[in-house]
Parts: sequence; C-alpha cells; structure tokens
Amino acid sequence: MGKIIVIFLSSILLAAAYNLFLLPFKILSGGVVGIAMIIGLLTPLNTGLIIFLLNIPIFILGLKELGRRFLLHSIFSVAVTSIAMQFIPETPITNEPILSAVFGGVLSGIAIGTIFRASGSTGGFDIIGLVIAKKKDFPMGMLTFAMNAVIIIVSGFLFDWTRALYTLASIYAAGRVIDTLYTRHHKLTLMIITNKGEEMREMLLRHVVRGITMLDGEGAFTREKKKVLFTVISRYELPLIKPYILEVDPKAFVDITQTMEVIGAFRRE
Repeated sequence: MGKIIVIFLSSILLAAAYNLFLLPFKILSGGVVGIAMIIGLLTPLNTGLIIFLLNIPIFILGLKELGRRFLLHSIFSVAVTSIAMQFIPETPITNEPILSAVFGGVLSGIAIGTIFRASGSTGGFDIIGLVIAKKKDFPMGMLTFAMNAVIIIVSGFLFDWTRALYTLASIYAAGRVIDTLYTRHHKLTLMIITNKGEEMREMLLRHVVRGITMLDGEGAFTREKKKVLFTVISRYELPLIKPYILEVDPKAFVDITQTMEVIGAFRRE
C-alpha cells in the first residue's frame, strides 16, 4: 500500500510538471509520445491511437522481464498521470521557456525517479531503459536521456529546433535527477575487518544474495588475528546490511567504496 501511495503522489507531481511547465510552451515530448507525435504530424493517423499501439509491445516486454507487479504499478502510474492532467490547469508558472524547461525537467525527474524506487514506471522508454539497466550497468537517467535525445533531434530536423533544444535541456535535467534518486545500478565494495569472522559470514550469507571472499588478516600494531570479508553490493542494499553488521560486531571496521565496474557474475536483480 505504501508504494501505491508513493506512485500516486509522484504521478500527480509528474502531471503538474507537464501542465505547469512543459506543455504551456509546447515543449516537445520524448520517448514513445515523441515518436507518436512525429507519426501523427506526418500521417493522418490519430496520435492517441499511435501512443496506445506503441505501448502494447513495451508493456508485454515489461511483463516478461520485470514482472506482473511492476507492470500493474506502471499502468496505475500512467492512468493517474493522465487523469491528473485533466484537472491541473495548463497554466505556466513563469513566462521564461528555459526556466520552465529546466524546472519541468527537475520536477519530472523527481517524480519518475521516485516511481522507479517504488517498483513502477511511467511507461514507454522508461520500461525499455529499466530492462537494459537490469542487464547492463548503465545509469538509468542518462540511458533514458540518450534514447529520448534521438527522438528530439529527429523532431528538430523535421519541425522546430528551438522547442527541440528546450526539450533536450528538460530531459537532461530529468535524467540527472533520476540518477540521483534511482541508484540501483550503483555498486559498492564492502571490506569488513572483524574478530567475528564466522558470525559475520553467516549473517551476510543469510541476508545478502552475494558472493563473499574471506581472507586472514593481522593487525600491524597489535598482531591480533582478524578476518577480512569482501563483497560487492548495490547501493540500495547498503541501508539493509549496515544494521546487521553492527549487530554482529559493533567494533567491526567497515570500508565502503564506490565500485566503477564489475566483471564476472553479479546478480543485478
């Protein structure tokens, strides 16, 4: 229930970002909506119908790769955003289009990043990006920005470069915020030095689905024998693990470092 409330409120925030900042200046959309807009402008096909048809295979992909609950959360998010946009007036907060582009991007990034953290998405390229990020360690925000940028650049050649550039600024701001909030792709290396090596090993194996390496260590000054445990985790797992480490050994020395890349077997789910 908590995640549903988070998705609900974030979807309303996303609708506000669209109606109060982006749409009043006719800033072009990226992703599936952008593709549908281009097709709709170049053909007699209805844009709304195109959006629906393009999302069908994407939702099927989401169901296959990310699960039924994720798909239901995504559909709920899209529905709430669509309904909220009918009630929030399309009135600009500022008369400066560049400010609207940046602040609209920041607000939409906060909304989308929070929805990601609640195991949902806003449909379209978000689902494709999450599937790719699940298999490869790409930053989600920048991955979405790259996919959207291609659509915006095409629309710039076909229609209006000014609005295309405003949109690029908006989706770049959104991507940076998303990467700040959605950190699943970030990896950390834990080095734990402890007198309770066996208890620490059992705790980690019980609570973390990760490989662990144990080494024998010795204090340079005290010559006291210790165990050194190494493991690599994702950033979102850190708050879950820290209390268990302190519970097993409050005096353990723990070094937490950012990991640039992992080569080899690493469970990304």
